[in-house]
This record gives sequence, structure tokens and C-alpha cells, in this order.
Amino acid sequence: MTSARTRENRSGWLLVSPSLTVVALVVLLPFALVVVFGFSEVRLVDIPFLGTEPIEWSLDNFRRAAASRAFWGALWTTVLYAGLTSAGSLAVGLVLALALRRPFRGRGLVRALLLVPYVLPVVAAATIWKTLLNPQYGLVNAFGRAYLGWDTPVGFLSTTSADVWGVPVPVALLVVVLFDVWKSAPLAFLFLTARLQSVPGEIEEAAALDGANRRQILRFVLLPQLRAVALLLLLLRFIWSFQTFDDVYLLTEGAGSTQVMAIQVYTELVTKADIGSAAAFGLLMSLILGVLLVGYVLLSRRAGES
Repeated sequence: MTSARTRENRSGWLLVSPSLTVVALVVLLPFALVVVFGFSEVRLVDIPFLGTEPIEWSLDNFRRAAASRAFWGALWTTVLYAGLTSAGSLAVGLVLALALRRPFRGRGLVRALLLVPYVLPVVAAATIWKTLLNPQYGLVNAFGRAYLGWDTPVGFLSTTSADVWGVPVPVALLVVVLFDVWKSAPLAFLFLTARLQSVPGEIEEAAALDGANRRQILRFVLLPQLRAVALLLLLLRFIWSFQTFDDVYLLTEGAGSTQVMAIQVYTELVTKADIGSAAAFGLLMSLILGVLLVGYVLLSRRAGES
């Protein structure tokens, strides 16, 4: 009996060993190197000499990050960007899911068209937006100057702030947020639509018989049914947005105060050639994402229990 169980365990380890090897080489080994670089003074020119001299462990990279305005500015921009995109995509997805809940002619086509921004490659989507917002030949600036009375074209992707009716508006950051909402709202729409379709119609009928109007049915019947899914979507979308690089880089390359954490890591690594500093920034970013991931797991368990 014992030998048979031992053979089964050995067979199981042999079956999962290729996957474990890939995970170790692709995930664990690079992460271990990032930890080593984060706690040591390593620049790009030092790479050929790694291993020839003992590593001098230090916390200087983290001290510089904690004292750096660039780090705190990037962190604040990232939190603001992730919060706005998460709330915006959830709100737009909820409105679309509720609006397309009742059957009507052509609903399938409308739903399919709503998924186009989500399935569109990010490079193509960013190119379309950059072309439309171009200050020289973009359609948005041409429309604004022809019909809205703009005196000069607006650099939507490079303007840090502009006064609109006396209120300072972060133009470039707002454009990047709108782009991400446009790209990610269809995913929220899919999740919320799936949850709405599982809500029993008898609940709404009973509420209507009790005298509830549409607003009351929405507030007291439908929205409580969507609470768990909405919270999971909100946290998951925040995690994804917190580590976004390609959307922001393709649109602005960090210009116009859109320097999020991922772009700051890229700047430290590529522009400044400081591997240690980039690794420290990345580890701090991973620490924040780890806390958010724990929250996501706890919310997932609570949603599963309910």
C-alpha cells in the first residue's frame, strides 16, 4: 500500500516537473535576480562583471526611492489613474449592461460592437487615438477650431494642465484615463451582463407587485445582486491599471504628468541605466500589488461563500 502511494506521488511529481521547471525559470529566477539587484548597487555597465566580485548588500536604493519626488509623484499618479479607470470602467459597464438588458431588435449586434474596443490591439487603438488627438491634423482639434471656437490647437497628449472655466484640468492624464475606460469598460459590461441574466425575474415581478417603481427595483433589487461582482471587478481592474505600462507609454510616453510607476521603472532602467534603482521601484510596486492581491482573494472567497 505504501509502495503504491509512493509510486503515485513520484508519478505526480514527474508529471508536474516540466511546469515547475518553467515557472522556476520564467518567474522565480527573474524575481530572485530583481531582489538581488534591488538590495545592491548595480548599473547597466556592471552586468558583464556580475559574479566576479562579492555583492555589497545595501538599502540605499530603497532610501533614495523613499526620498525621491519622482517615486511619490509616480505613485500618486498611478493611484489616481488606477482609481479613475477602475471606477469609470465599472460605471460605464454598469450603464451599458442595464441599458441592454431588455431584448430589442439588433441587441446582439450592439453587444458585439461594444466589444470592439476590448478586442482591438492596444497598438492599433493607441494609434487611432493619437491620430484623432493630433494637434496638427487631428479630427478633434479640427472640430474644436471650426465649431467650438478654439483659438489654438490643444496638445491633448502632452498638456499637463489647462484651465476649463477656471478649474485646472489634468488634460493628458484625463485622456489616458478615458482611453483605458474605453478599452476596459466592455469587460465590466460582460461580467455585469452575465450576473444580471442570472437574477430571477420573479424577484422583480414580486417587487413590482408590491408597488416598487423602476428606480426602486434598480436600487433595492438589482444593485444588491451586483454588489459582489462589482467589488471584485473594481479591485481586479485597479490591480490591472496599477501595473499598466503599454497604454500610457504608447499614448504619452509619460509626458504631461502621466508618469505612472511602470513607466518610472522603465525610465530608471533604460534612460538612467540604474538597474538597482529600477529593481527597488519594481519591488515596492510588487509589494503594493501583493497587498491588493490579498484583498482580491479575500473578496473572491467572500463572494463564493455568498
